[in-house]
Amino acid sequence: MIERTSEKDEGSNKIIPVTLNANFFFERAVRSLDRLQYDKALKNFRKAVEYEPDNPVNHCNMAGILSEMGDYKASNDILTHVLEKIDPVMTECHFYMANNFANMDSFEEAERALVTYLEEDVKGEFLAESEELMELLQYELDRPAPLNRIKSREGVVEHDRARALLEEGKFTQAVQLLEEIVKNTPDFLAAHNNLALAYFYMGRFTKAKECISEVLKQDEGNLHALCNLAIFLQYEGDREQLARLLRMLEATVPFHQEHVFKLATTMGILGSHRTAYGHFRRLLKDEEVAGDAGLYHYCAAAASNSGLYAEAQRCWRQAGKLDPESAVPPFFLAQLQHAQVESKPMPSVSYNYQLPFQEQLKLWKNNQDSFTEEVRSNPLLRSSFFWALRYGDASTKRQVTEALRWIEDEEMSSVLRELLEQQPLQEEKLQEAALLSLQRLLGSGADEAMPSLPLEQKEAPVLRHKAQPEWKEEWQRIIEQTLGMMDRRYDAAQKKDAELLWKQFVGSLYPDVPFIRHAAGWCAALEYLTAKLHGLPVTYREVAQQYGVSVSMVSRYARRIDDECRVKESVNDSFPPFTENR
Repeated sequence: MIERTSEKDEGSNKIIPVTLNANFFFERAVRSLDRLQYDKALKNFRKAVEYEPDNPVNHCNMAGILSEMGDYKASNDILTHVLEKIDPVMTECHFYMANNFANMDSFEEAERALVTYLEEDVKGEFLAESEELMELLQYELDRPAPLNRIKSREGVVEHDRARALLEEGKFTQAVQLLEEIVKNTPDFLAAHNNLALAYFYMGRFTKAKECISEVLKQDEGNLHALCNLAIFLQYEGDREQLARLLRMLEATVPFHQEHVFKLATTMGILGSHRTAYGHFRRLLKDEEVAGDAGLYHYCAAAASNSGLYAEAQRCWRQAGKLDPESAVPPFFLAQLQHAQVESKPMPSVSYNYQLPFQEQLKLWKNNQDSFTEEVRSNPLLRSSFFWALRYGDASTKRQVTEALRWIEDEEMSSVLRELLEQQPLQEEKLQEAALLSLQRLLGSGADEAMPSLPLEQKEAPVLRHKAQPEWKEEWQRIIEQTLGMMDRRYDAAQKKDAELLWKQFVGSLYPDVPFIRHAAGWCAALEYLTAKLHGLPVTYREVAQQYGVSVSMVSRYARRIDDECRVKESVNDSFPPFTENR
C-alpha cells in the first residue's frame, strides 16, 4: 500500500489510500483498451499477472492483447503456458490458439487446436464462432476436419451417425449407438425419438412406446414423438386412442419447416390425405425447398389420395421437370391417365419418392448389377426392403428374399437370420428362399454359421410350428363369392390379397375357426379390408349394400379379421415417417 497526497481542501490535508493489486492494474488495462491504447493495456495486464501469477484469466487477457497487436506467436506461448502450468481445463485457450494459428496461415495447427477445443470444451461458449472458423479451415485445407464429437453437444455427432445407420436399414447398429446416447444424455429427445423408430422397425413395439413415453414425459408437446406415437397406435390397432391423437394432430399447424414435413408425412401414412396435402402445399411455397422434386411427389401423392387429380397431375409434371431422369413422375402420370380413361379411382400412392415395390422388382429382374448398386446407394429403398422382410406378406417377403441375396453384407445376413429364427414362416417357398439366400451370403462357412433350425427343416425347409388346417368347402366359398363380387372393380393383385387375407385369418384361428353363419357378412368384411389395404375409398355402408347385409355386421366381422391379421397398407405406403434431425 502507498499513500498519495492530494490538493488541500479547506485548509486540511486529505490522504487517499491506493491499493496496488491485480484488480487495480486490471481496471487500468480495461480503460486503456477502451481508448485503444494497446501498449498501456499490455503493460497493465502484465502487472496484474505479476500480482496474481496463478490466475489464468490475467494471462489470457495478456494473450488477447498480444493477438490484437498481431504478435500471434507470443500470444500462443502464453496460452500454452496456461494449459501446461496453470489450468489445463481452461479449454477456451485452444479456441484462442486456433484463431492465432489461422491468422498465421498455419491452418493444420489451427485445425488441431479447434478440434481439441470442440472435443474437450463442456460449455460451448464459442460454438458459433467455431463453426465459422471450421468452414474457413475446410476451405483452406480442402477437406473436412477429423472431428469425432463435440463435447458441448454431447451425442450430436454420434446421433447423426445413428440416423444414417437407421436410414440405411442397419437397425441393430443404430439401436446400439442410440441406446448409448440416451444413457449418457437422457434429455436428448431427438435420440429418444429415433431410438423409438429403430425399435419399431425391429418389431420391438413395447420398447418403442417406452421411448416415446419418456420423450412426452419431458416434453408433452413434442411433435416428433406424437407423430411416431400415432403410427405405433395405428399398427397396434388402438383405434380409440389413435382417434383422439389424430384429432389433435389435424388441428396442429407447425411453424418450423421440419415439423411441417414430419406432420405432413405422418398424416399421409395415417390416411388423413387432405390434411397432408395442405401441409405439403405450405412447404412448396418456401423458396428454399420448392425446387425439390421429391416434395412435389409428396404433394402429388396427397392430392391423388384425396381425389384431387388435376392438382396431382400438375405436381407430378413439375417433379418430372425438376428430375427428368427419374422414372417416378412418368409412372404415376401414366397410372393417373389410365385410371381416368377407365373411369376408375387412382390406386393409393406411396409418399416415398420411388416406384412401387412390385414395379422396382420388375425393372431389376434382369439387371442384377443395377439392382445391387441402387439398393446399396439408396438408404430409403434399402430400409423399405428390410421393412418388407419384417412386415410384408409372404409373397412380398419371398420376392425380396430372392432378390436381395445378391446384396452381400453383414446387415443382410443379420436380417435373413432373424427371418429364419424369429419369424414363423408358414410358406415352404419363403423359407427355402431365405435359406438359399443366407447360404450364398455366408459362402463356404455356411454349414457352420447357419441358424440352428430343427433337423427336419434343414432337410425339407417347412416349419412344423403349427398344424395346417384341412381346408373346408365353406371357407372356399367365402373366397369364391368375394372374388366374384370384386371381379370388375379390383385388379388381379388386389383379388389375390383378399384370398391371402382370408387364408391368413382361417390359419391363425385354426382349429378354433368360427362357424360361418352369415357368409355374405364375411365376404363384405373381406372386401372392405382389402380395399383399405390398398388405400381405396370405401365405407362400411357401401359394401354392406352391395352384399345385402347390415353395416354393423360388416363392421363386426371386419374388426374380427383385423384383430387376427393386423391388416396394414402396402409395403411402400406403410413405411414409417422419417427420422428426426436434431
